[in-house]
Amino acid sequence: MAKSSRQKQKLLHIMQMLIERTDENHGLTVAQIIEELESMGIPAERKSVYDDLEVLEQFGDSFGFELCRQKTNTVTYYIGSRVFQLAELKLLVDSIQSSKFITASKSNELISKVESLASVHEGRQLQRQVYVTNRVKTPNETIYYAVDCIHRAISEDKKITFAYLEWAIGSGKDKIYKRRRKDGNRYCVSPWALTWDDENYYLVAFDSNAQAIRHYRVDKMEKVDLSEEARDGKEVFDKFDMALYSKSVFGMFGGEITDVKLRFTEDMIGVVADRFGKDIFVRAEDNGHFVIDVKVALSPQFFGWVFGLSSKVQIISPENAVATYKEELKKVLENYG
Repeated sequence: MAKSSRQKQKLLHIMQMLIERTDENHGLTVAQIIEELESMGIPAERKSVYDDLEVLEQFGDSFGFELCRQKTNTVTYYIGSRVFQLAELKLLVDSIQSSKFITASKSNELISKVESLASVHEGRQLQRQVYVTNRVKTPNETIYYAVDCIHRAISEDKKITFAYLEWAIGSGKDKIYKRRRKDGNRYCVSPWALTWDDENYYLVAFDSNAQAIRHYRVDKMEKVDLSEEARDGKEVFDKFDMALYSKSVFGMFGGEITDVKLRFTEDMIGVVADRFGKDIFVRAEDNGHFVIDVKVALSPQFFGWVFGLSSKVQIISPENAVATYKEELKKVLENYG
C-alpha cells in the first residue's frame, strides 16, 4: 500500500525537482531523475519517467511553466519558461528592498518567497542588495493587516475605524515616540482607494463629518477594524480622478485645489513631465520659457517644490497664490533675521 502511495506521488516529485533545480543553464537527465527518486524511496523505470515527462510537456502550461529538452552528449530536461522571468523577479526584489513601508523582516520574508518562483540557481541571483539613499524602513509590522482590512472594507462596501498616530517629543524631551491624534479618539471613514506617493502608502477615503476627501498614511494607522456602517461618498468618488489628485497634491499634503499658471525655463521641461505627466499642455514663449496651467493644492509643500526650482519657475496666477508664496518666503527670511 505504501509503495503504491509513493508511486502516485512520483509525477509530483519529478515536477518539483524540475521546478526547483532546473533552468535554461541547468538541466537533469533521466538517469539523474531516477537516482533522485530512488533516494526518496521511489523506485522508477526509465519508461515510466519518460511517460511522466511527456505528461509534463503536454500540461506544463496549465501549471505556468514550459518543459524543454536539450540534446548534447545526452538529453537533459529543464524548465524553459515560468510565470515570472528572472528579470521580472529581480524587479520585484528591488521594489521590495527599496520600499520604505515594508519592514526589514517582512522584506526578507517576501524575498524568500519570490526566490521560490525561480530555480535554486537563479534564486541566488535574487539575493542582492539595493542601496537607497537615506533609506529608513518602517518598524510597523501591522501595516500588512491594515492594508488587508482596507481591501476587505472596500470589497464589502463598509466603513473602517482606526486610531491615527503622529510623532511627538517625549516627556524627557530627548526621545521621539508616537502618540494618537484626536486625544486617542478613533477615526471613522469610508475607504475608496489606496495610493503610493513619495515612498509612502496612503488611504484615500471620504470623511462623512467633513463631507470631504481625506488621505491617511497607512503606516500611521493603528488597530484598523471594519465598521458595520455602509460606505458613503460614492457620488464624490464616481467623479474622482486619482491620477489628477496625485498630481495636484504635493507630498500628499492637502490644501485648496486651485488652477495655477506657472512659467518655467525651457530646461525644466523634464521636471514638469515627471511631476505632471507628459500629456500636459505646454505653451512655448519666445524668451526661452514655457507656460503651463495645472490644478494644485496650495500647500507649504507645493511652495517648497517651487522654491526648490529657484529662479527657473515663477507663479504667474492667480494673485492669491502669488501673495501666499510671498508670505511663505517672508516667513523663511524671518527665521534668519
